[in-house]
Amino acid sequence: MLLIIKKSQVSLSKMELASILKVNHNTAQKWRKSYFECGIDGLLFDARVGFKPSIINSEIHQAIEKKLTSPKEAFISYIDLISWIVENYIPNEINYHTVNKYVKRHFGAKLKVSRKSHVKKDLNVMDTFKKASV
Repeated sequence: MLLIIKKSQVSLSKMELASILKVNHNTAQKWRKSYFECGIDGLLFDARVGFKPSIINSEIHQAIEKKLTSPKEAFISYIDLISWIVENYIPNEINYHTVNKYVKRHFGAKLKVSRKSHVKKDLNVMDTFKKASV
């Protein structure tokens, strides 16, 4: 953009500049405005903030990992996990999607619940089935 502006004999409109640069006209206008107001430093400045720090710190992370790897103390649902975090670590409410995405991203875990057994199932038939399937 700077080369095009310096080479051009006439002042280019934002539409002409955008078509030459093959960008949106609003983007060309922002770049041109920041260059004319602040110079090269205005173009190099990035005002974006970035990501928010995670609510789940390393202590909570290790505790979740310990509970997820334990076969006897595992969570039944994400709601159970959230209530455990609120009771033990974070005094205020934590978002469901925050916990869900965190556990999936860091542990590759999916909280699973086994299917319920039928009330009238015959245990003898079940033992026979298990022996036959081996």
